Amino acid sequence: MIENTISSRLASLVWETALRAGVCRAQLAGGLGVDAAVLGDDLVRVPTESAWRMWELLYAAVGHRSGLRVAATATRGRLTVWDYLFTSGATLAESLRTVTGMRAVVADPRGGAEVIVSGGLLTVRDLSAVEPGPILGMVDEFTLSVMLQRAREATGQHLVPIRVSFRHPAPREHRHLKDVFGTGRIEFDAPYAEMTFLDVAELPTGSDPELGRIHRRHAELLLVEAKLPPHQGDRVRMALHEAVRGGEYRLELVAQRLSISPRTLQRRLREQGTSWRDEVDAIRHEQAAELLRETDLPIRSIATRLGYTDPRALQRAFQRQTGRSPGEFRRAGEDPSAERVTGATIQRL
Repeated sequence: MIENTISSRLASLVWETALRAGVCRAQLAGGLGVDAAVLGDDLVRVPTESAWRMWELLYAAVGHRSGLRVAATATRGRLTVWDYLFTSGATLAESLRTVTGMRAVVADPRGGAEVIVSGGLLTVRDLSAVEPGPILGMVDEFTLSVMLQRAREATGQHLVPIRVSFRHPAPREHRHLKDVFGTGRIEFDAPYAEMTFLDVAELPTGSDPELGRIHRRHAELLLVEAKLPPHQGDRVRMALHEAVRGGEYRLELVAQRLSISPRTLQRRLREQGTSWRDEVDAIRHEQAAELLRETDLPIRSIATRLGYTDPRALQRAFQRQTGRSPGEFRRAGEDPSAERVTGATIQRL
């Protein structure tokens, strides 16, 4: 498990809801801090801080109903195998214990949840540590409403809690919460975000024991194999390599590929003590060295492919980097570029 992260699938729900609410894609990309393309990778974990910034942008656009808007997009399957854990046990109580035990599949592992069965009462309690503020209410409302919807789907019954509690202060008007949860017994400023039900613990979920085992195993593997998205510096270099290889490496195009503005890209490069021109030169040199070493392409063709005005421009650049001409480098069959180039390249963004 990777602490201080959430699943990319959960982050994608916030991202999509914010876009529909009119939040600028560039703002979201800046808040996310990683390539939005990773939001479709089940193994990728997004920094919780990044998701928090997206929640803030959504709140600024929509207000206190943002959490329920995100929940409305969380149809079954959007949160990967976690959604199917609600039918992993023979009864609702058994399934919910698995769900809360595997909460880290979608949420930050630092948090927690528990299921309490006492007499005829069943309480689902969220124990995650969320800082006080407007976002607290959004996250709690999202969490409980999604769990209620999955429990209804698992049992095939329109379950209605006898009590719902939230940790945030009461909003001026909360009719929307009564509509979603089906009860007027809603408390605020509570120590926990939780829902309590009456006589539902033994409700069957129609589960297949073998399928439930497979879902639990898959959830465990997701946690074991989870990974962080590429670092900003890695992303910039990958984008530049692709751009140079394709012969289109204008600043605007690379920035667009990274979902950031050209000015932001230049600023991040400056923060690392390098520049756009330095990085382009370094990557063109790396690719020139690779083509000289691994192909029989004429030097003129290599110069054209990498965007040099003529072979002499490639020769001058290569001489600066290695102290050798391209022809000498090819004849030697060596690659002395690594030591010389590293100092100019991005270390970490």
